[in-house]
Amino acid sequence: MRIRVKVGKRFAIYLPKKVVERMGIKEGDVLILRISEGKIELKKVFDPIELAIKGEKFASISPEEIEEVSINEQRKKVQSVA
Repeated sequence: MRIRVKVGKRFAIYLPKKVVERMGIKEGDVLILRISEGKIELKKVFDPIELAIKGEKFASISPEEIEEVSINEQRKKVQSVA
């Protein structure tokens, strides 16, 4: 997608509605601005909670595996205190 925008007062650049909707940007979101070779790139920073709930799942762990890790970490903590 290529859209022409104009720089406004105080060098403001307003994102067109099509861009905002396509990227799912809403008020309060955080964006990373990167400048490289005469280009400006904007990248949305996703909220980790929202990503965990709505994002694509790529791994799985069973409750038994979680319990095993928890027990091992607790043992390490007890041994380091003793």
